[in-house]
Amino acid sequence: MRALTHLRGLLGSILEKKGAEWPEKATIEPPKDKKFGDMACNIAMLTAGKLGRKPRELAEELARELLEADPGLSKVEVAGPGFLNVTFAPSFWQQTVEEVLEARQCFGKFNLGRGAKVQVEFVSANPTGPLHIGHGRGAAVGDSMARILRAMDYEVSTEYYINDAGRQMRLLGESIWVRLLELLEKPVAYPEDWYKGEYIIDLARELVTLKGKALADLPPAEAQDICYEYGMKSILDGIKKDLADFRVEHQVWFSEKSLVAAGAVERTLADLKARGLAYDKDGAAWMGTTQFGDDKDRVLRKSTGELTYFASDIAYHADKYARGFNTVVDIWGADHHGYIPRMKAAVQALGRAPEDLKVILVQLVNLMRGGEQIAMSTRAGQFETLADVCAEVGVDAARFMFLSRKSDSHLDFDLELVKQQSMDNPVYYVQYAFARICSLFAKAAERGVAKPAPSRELLARLDTPEDLDLMRFMEQYPDILASAALTLSPHVVSFYLRDLAGLLHRYYTMHPVLAAPDEALMRARMLLLEAVSVVVASGLELLGVNAPEKM
Repeated sequence: MRALTHLRGLLGSILEKKGAEWPEKATIEPPKDKKFGDMACNIAMLTAGKLGRKPRELAEELARELLEADPGLSKVEVAGPGFLNVTFAPSFWQQTVEEVLEARQCFGKFNLGRGAKVQVEFVSANPTGPLHIGHGRGAAVGDSMARILRAMDYEVSTEYYINDAGRQMRLLGESIWVRLLELLEKPVAYPEDWYKGEYIIDLARELVTLKGKALADLPPAEAQDICYEYGMKSILDGIKKDLADFRVEHQVWFSEKSLVAAGAVERTLADLKARGLAYDKDGAAWMGTTQFGDDKDRVLRKSTGELTYFASDIAYHADKYARGFNTVVDIWGADHHGYIPRMKAAVQALGRAPEDLKVILVQLVNLMRGGEQIAMSTRAGQFETLADVCAEVGVDAARFMFLSRKSDSHLDFDLELVKQQSMDNPVYYVQYAFARICSLFAKAAERGVAKPAPSRELLARLDTPEDLDLMRFMEQYPDILASAALTLSPHVVSFYLRDLAGLLHRYYTMHPVLAAPDEALMRARMLLLEAVSVVVASGLELLGVNAPEKM
């Protein structure tokens, strides 16, 4: 961030004196090969024509003027048709250590969002069973995304949409009911696609204890309503506990049933019809989503009079925007990808821009044990719950693994690998980098060596390629956070932490710290490693993962 901002400022001033503006397509970025310097810029090729100059000739002139403008640049070379390859002096990178140690946990965080209001709705699983590992991945993505956005000065509200209306909830009531009848040795007619998990039997058993055998003598519809209400509350309480244990916070729990009961869906449908965006056909109510780019119009109310999920979702999103959110982020399972165009159409029908709705897709998790895949099916009752997985591998390991790949990529989660304390385990690899530094400082304290205060004199000793690699990489942290926030991609932070940990582990094996050749160099290296520990702890906190001092 500082390198990019600094170089752009220098080049901008030079261009302004030449009567040229900064081109929209100009880029400043680290080159793929370190031999080409710290930053590469294409500015000369984009402005040469407007200035009536040849690109390479202009680039050579800019190179000379950059070196004259800033003694902190050690080298500026021209490559190819006019690329500027800029190398900063070590003193520039050494300032990064000072910055990190002064800002501590605030390093890398700035007012990117400028207080814009964002709602992140995630998990939102039907309360028909415990959360499984797939829900856990969505929970980690949503919660970490909210943490990153807040760190970058967005005003974020997190929400869980409770799907407590519709067929799935009725089926939950029926499933508990038939299990209750089984327990009471009554005749049973099994519904189609019912929930068969052990938790359904447990709920039925609890109801028998609470209500007694009289429940079986009630009219089936009344008994099933009781089963549904009890089952939903019990399951939802379990979901809330599992999420809290997983370090996930939802500030708002929004009931679909309350939306329907308040008449919000009917009001939204009436508004769409009044504006000519919905119509009746074949006894059903439709929305003209094709006029907003969808491949076909969609049913809002079936000919039976039953509302579709789409109708409720439109009303729900209307409610979100009415609450003042600038951007609404929905995190869905990857199997909902086909639902995106119609919701984008609905958002436009509500008078919003399509980009006011962001949809993040979360792919399936292949849960494995020792390389063998574990079969999972919620309805059949064959699944590993999120709570069970966390109990086996720990919350830290589970969260980091869920965030170890882009959310729309498939993820293999091997329980045995994640439990190993080895460098092959990604979460151990990163956490060990922090613990390793803490261990070093503990040894220093035992020897009576206090943490040194930063000074330019000490930091000037950090001049090896490995020193500079660590400092350059830490300097990128603000850009990493900005990228993660703008693209809604928490995995970007995970990738960065693994690379930073790799540089730290390599450094540790190549350069002794407490056994450095002289005291000044020891203190300089202590400052560098302390800065690394600050950045690692900050990144882990944004992922919802602890930074343990001992491992």
